[in-house]
Amino acid sequence: MSAGDGRRPGLGPEDVEVLERESLFEGFFRMARYTVRHRLFGGGWSRPLTRERFERGHAAVLLPYDPVADRVVLIEQFRIGALEKPAGPWLLEFVAGVIEPGEEPEAVVRREAFEEAGVNPARIEFVQEVYVSPGGNSESLRIYCGEVDSLGAGGVHGLDAEDEDIRVFTVPFDEAMQLMHDGRIDSAGPVIALQWLALNRERLRREWGAGARADESRR
Repeated sequence: MSAGDGRRPGLGPEDVEVLERESLFEGFFRMARYTVRHRLFGGGWSRPLTRERFERGHAAVLLPYDPVADRVVLIEQFRIGALEKPAGPWLLEFVAGVIEPGEEPEAVVRREAFEEAGVNPARIEFVQEVYVSPGGNSESLRIYCGEVDSLGAGGVHGLDAEDEDIRVFTVPFDEAMQLMHDGRIDSAGPVIALQWLALNRERLRREWGAGARADESRR
């Protein structure tokens, strides 16, 4: 099998061995050092490789979309990871949360939608699961789009116990896309979610729009 034939080589979980794991730090996040070896595409095994891994856990993000008003609910909050951003470390994003052990991702985004933005999704559609930075970060991100009523969405939200200070506002779909094109929306999850919405918006407006809501209310 050649590397350029478009087919995935037959390597899987059984083709990697964890030889050693050392915990380097345990706090709000965790850092560990792994020694591993893996099978090579050309046959045989790699030499032992030592790599540090940021063990972030897994998260879920929800794009709250109002198909009747054709509006998107955005949040703005401080992000330590963007501390050196020239425009400042306040990012435009969608609601998101860490998936705790035993939690379903959809339950996470429903909870976070209310806590962070004061909205309750009626329907949710799965978009994609991606790895955030797999070169050294364990985190995966499950992305969803949720049907919401954007009327009245706004203000400042978040949990005091988690020191959250989240500004909520809505924009028309076209303005959300322009914010992305202008680089104002620049987190990976929201960018992927918006690009998905651009491809699926007309379908969602048909399936989730005013006509669909009226049909459901008569049932």
